[in-house]
Amino acid sequence: MFEKFQKAKGEKTMYGIVGLGRFGMALALELAASDAELLVIDQEEEKIQLLREVTENAYVIRTLNRKALMETGIQNCDVAVVCIGEQMDTSILTTLNLVDMGIPKVISKASSADHGKILEKLGAEVVYPEHDMAVRLASRLETSRTLDIVQLSEQINISKLAAPPQAVGKSVLELDMRGRFGLNIIAIEHEGIVMDAVRPDYVFRKDDILYVSGSKDGLLHLSNWIESN
Repeated sequence: MFEKFQKAKGEKTMYGIVGLGRFGMALALELAASDAELLVIDQEEEKIQLLREVTENAYVIRTLNRKALMETGIQNCDVAVVCIGEQMDTSILTTLNLVDMGIPKVISKASSADHGKILEKLGAEVVYPEHDMAVRLASRLETSRTLDIVQLSEQINISKLAAPPQAVGKSVLELDMRGRFGLNIIAIEHEGIVMDAVRPDYVFRKDDILYVSGSKDGLLHLSNWIESN
């Protein structure tokens, strides 16, 4: 979701984060770790002091009105993320101000479906961190061999899983994951080397890691097949 925008060569994407609760703080630290350009805003000095270790653009703002926001320079960001879902009125007003400033992409955290609908109507992209984490965990629990899963939509997931023991020694064509489970193998990793052009005659080896795309039901059928064989 937080993909980098295409900019002139040598320029980095600038991210603005408003609100340093658990979600906002984790997001800020992850972006900082990836060497992203970062601007952060919060009402608490202690949180801002912590983020000043990774960015000079860290500001304490007690009242998140348009004038105070613009004084930080957040209108110059490529992406702004509003992470104050618990305070709905503040979240809505801040999102409105950021969208009106012409920031190319505004993402807002929602605490409920109704909250999310309002944010969408204002022109923001909406995220539901707690719900998304719950869906991701449930999918991993249901497909016990899955190492990780990314939900692109309700119908499509990209999953990382260890090659089933039943697959070792067989080719991609013989295993026929598309025909059996409606899953497509988009890459195979072996000993740290990722092959993204998977040939039908590729023979699975022990310790292969598969990256597959398909539905949640397809992954569940695959997991059941592995357990029953």
